Amino acid sequence: MITNSRHSSQRNHIALPFFTLLEMVIMAGTVMLAYYFEYTDTFAVNVQGFFCYEGAYRKPYPGPEDSSAVPPVLLYSLTAGVPVLVIIVGETAVFCLQLATKDFENQEKTILTGDCCYINPLVRRTIRFLGIYAFGLFATDIFVNAGQVVTGNLAPHFLALCKPNYTALGCKQYTQFISSAHACTGNPDLIMKARKTFPSKEAALSIYAAMYLAMYITSTVKARGTRLAKPVLCLGLMCLAFLTGINRVAEYRNHWSDVIAGFIIGISIAVFLVVCVVNNFRGRQPEHEHSHMDNLAQMPMISIPRVESPLEKNHI
Repeated sequence: MITNSRHSSQRNHIALPFFTLLEMVIMAGTVMLAYYFEYTDTFAVNVQGFFCYEGAYRKPYPGPEDSSAVPPVLLYSLTAGVPVLVIIVGETAVFCLQLATKDFENQEKTILTGDCCYINPLVRRTIRFLGIYAFGLFATDIFVNAGQVVTGNLAPHFLALCKPNYTALGCKQYTQFISSAHACTGNPDLIMKARKTFPSKEAALSIYAAMYLAMYITSTVKARGTRLAKPVLCLGLMCLAFLTGINRVAEYRNHWSDVIAGFIIGISIAVFLVVCVVNNFRGRQPEHEHSHMDNLAQMPMISIPRVESPLEKNHI
């Protein structure tokens, strides 16, 4: 048993740096891909046509994003800052509670070097949960940007920015379809932004942050007296996310289909990461349970000889 434990420890020492480096490479690649989608013209947006005088795109221009009731600065600050604050406070409270109750069996320890050096369980869990959240945030941004680039769906106020010359385009009937990329005479930058609405990025990011935090609070907070506080807090987060999506539709910045698609993407990524990656924020199986299972697996099988029953003899 001692030899097997040493071999397992040696394997962990070799695998830990490798997987840590691999995770850092994946995270860096995700950030770079999100950067290229967001701030470069590497991926060309699909130019979608429209019908003359189409009512779905004739809403008034609501103004720049900064004039919205939920401006990007506020949204990005909340989605980046609130989960970090909640997870740090939550993990600190759990760690202090374990120390106060001397519940050392449920604390996590990760061997870093040798048999005596460990990462603090508080630091380990906090970095893991925040790292997964950050990865999901960038992944949500990538999924949304990819959908916007591929579809090129037009905003409800697209025609107000496009300012097409209907006379030059020969628009005599409402059923005439305009597919030319040069049909617009407005500001090219604003027109390009108006072509990237499906799915809604604001809806996806807000619901992702709300769902991730709601599942963290539900799975982590186990104190008595929180039966009502937990659902109220979680439903409050979800309500804020849904209000963000409704505001996008009310201000004519997105269609209902854009917001619904954003909600689906954000919820799907959050649920997948929480359930499949961090295992509902549960701690790793304690070492003594692993050793107990290993002992059971390595126990020799004892074959018991079959004893013939007297009833079988009489039957024969």
